[in-house]
Amino acid sequence: MLDKTSFSTLRLQDNEVMRDAQYFEYTSSANPIGAKLISRVPYRSFLNSLYDDGPTRIVPLDLSTELGVDYPATGPALMANFLRIVAGEKLSVNPNATSQVFYVLEGHGTVAQKDSAFRFGAGDFFSLPGGAEVVLAAESTARLYYVNDGPLLSYLGVDFSRARFTPTLYPAARAQQELENVSNAPGAAQRNRVSVLLGNTHFPQTRTVTHSMWAMFGVVAPKTMQKPHRHQSIALDFIPNCKPGVYTLVGTEVDANGDIIDPVRVDWTPGMAFVTPPGYWHAHFNESDDVAHVIPLQDAGLQTYLRSLDIQFAR
Repeated sequence: MLDKTSFSTLRLQDNEVMRDAQYFEYTSSANPIGAKLISRVPYRSFLNSLYDDGPTRIVPLDLSTELGVDYPATGPALMANFLRIVAGEKLSVNPNATSQVFYVLEGHGTVAQKDSAFRFGAGDFFSLPGGAEVVLAAESTARLYYVNDGPLLSYLGVDFSRARFTPTLYPAARAQQELENVSNAPGAAQRNRVSVLLGNTHFPQTRTVTHSMWAMFGVVAPKTMQKPHRHQSIALDFIPNCKPGVYTLVGTEVDANGDIIDPVRVDWTPGMAFVTPPGYWHAHFNESDDVAHVIPLQDAGLQTYLRSLDIQFAR
């Protein structure tokens, strides 16, 4: 039985546990983006000049100010970076993340994490879990594109607990051959995208490179365009190679013909990255005489598992 002193203490605790409670009228708060209570994912391009030369370093592609968060982030759930490692030097990363995906733009060397180590070269992809330091050593000067899901863990307020997959290498020659097979298949020219998705045997339901992330390797043939589509995952697009005259149009709406209304144009240059916000229509155009490639890294593993990716294709 509680005495008066205990009862008074309990009432004080009741006041404390109600202190942060709030109540909102539904129609004014159910769409916080429309009500401008939360920022949209911004358009942004990051040029190759950020890591073309200079010392060994990590170049964070940080949009935390625009996203209104107090931790580094390129999107709500992903952090993208350019890496430059001078020949004979090393660079290490160890984020609080469950998934890390790398693409090697140039150079070669080795990567090691705990008991796993392997060589990397230009055109390779590789994925690594979190939970342990990753050491990259360059034998020739290397530049890499690197994305992890650290912002997702920061938002959830959790730490890495266990690996869902083991270090996995996708060699350049095999990735290129798989893409050529898709490109040469009957009907390829009529597909909305000509590309391959990198998968992992641990994730048969989502068919994605990790449980939270998606990696696509796509090609846009000369004098062609790939019609608009959209999805609810952010795309952190990386351009490994292209000639002048290749670009993407991005916008929020399409007309009756399936064309993007009042689009923003992003001109491609080799080694650049750009943000395609979730839910935005985007189409790729190649007006040059050579092939161009694009590598979107997305939080689509998570979105696919949540059954919320919602890919749609324009007419």
